[in-house]
Amino acid sequence: MKIVVLGGAGKMGCISVQDLVGDTRVDEVVIADYHLENAQIVADYLGSPKVRIQHVDLNDRAELVAALQGANACLNATVYYTNLPIMEACIEAGVHYTDMGGLFHTTLKQLKLHDRFVEAGISAVLGMGSAPGIPNIQSRYAADRLDTIEYIRIYDGIKPPSPDDVRFTYAVPTILDELTLEPMVYEDGKFVAKEPLTGFEDYWFTPPLGLLPMHYSLHSEVATIPITFKDKGVAECFFKINYWGMAKETVEKVNVLAEFGFAGSDPVNVGDVKVTPRDFMVAMMGSYVPPVTEFLAPPKNRPPDWVKEIVTEVKGTKDGSEVIYRLGTLTLKGALPTGVAPALAAIWLAEGRIEPGVYPPEQVLDPVPFFKELESREILTQVSVTKLVTG
Repeated sequence: MKIVVLGGAGKMGCISVQDLVGDTRVDEVVIADYHLENAQIVADYLGSPKVRIQHVDLNDRAELVAALQGANACLNATVYYTNLPIMEACIEAGVHYTDMGGLFHTTLKQLKLHDRFVEAGISAVLGMGSAPGIPNIQSRYAADRLDTIEYIRIYDGIKPPSPDDVRFTYAVPTILDELTLEPMVYEDGKFVAKEPLTGFEDYWFTPPLGLLPMHYSLHSEVATIPITFKDKGVAECFFKINYWGMAKETVEKVNVLAEFGFAGSDPVNVGDVKVTPRDFMVAMMGSYVPPVTEFLAPPKNRPPDWVKEIVTEVKGTKDGSEVIYRLGTLTLKGALPTGVAPALAAIWLAEGRIEPGVYPPEQVLDPVPFFKELESREILTQVSVTKLVTG
């Protein structure tokens, strides 16, 4: 089995590469990236004969298609702006596809490629990072066990860094979008836009996380889950996170820059040069992302100081009684789920488990065996069921 990881030298892609290398079902992993120096760092760190490096410029369609030829699946770990053109390349190369999310709006555009993927005889599973991805499957687990659903609430809790830790936890462009674009929520059976950094509530996570402040963020889960389970009467669905895993103080600083227009996409004149403020800010903030080796799982005697739990709460009815499911997927190894979940999806695609077409995770990934595979990577899912008694 051969898996091509586009952006495999990136912060999340390198985790996928590491997981794929350690899976006995995978024979070859291609780190397909523009930055060969970073790709070599990842390859040297892993030291596996399964790994191969290949230069890919996503703006060169022929080079991209050539890199995909002969692969059993493509794992797109690049920024979500590339999702659609990479899917087009997968159609041309005849290769299955998965990614880490489309930030709601891009996901909706990707789903429109369903018929073309069916015609090409290939499959795609969208939004398979830790979140989106795991919450979709958690929702499916609960939905399969309920007759009706009132709400699906998703909480992504990450251990906060110290206030003076001015670093970004993943792709700077994506975080800037999540910070500045309006979050979409599903209320009273329709999609509604909210203001960024609103909807705050304190939520209790499994120790050692404890109580964390959560707020709305634009995310892909909300784009598909209410539609997938609409026949069960879903009236509410939202996604909340705690400052994207960054220090509150860092988010506030970036937010000030955004308020002054530095997140703008319209070019401005600086002397004789036109500069896009957002591109300038992204370039300047690139130095505040940790080196790629900090994202790879270290030796067992040096665990990373980053705890993460993804929680989905689903309230509905079963046999006339009100029931609340709480599914929490916990890891003490930080960013691990963001790379492991798409790696597993890529393997399942390569094994032919998914029918041709384009799907959100909750429609095509069986929760129990998927959670079992996560468990083998020390990513544990716990389920609690509360039955409400009246009278």
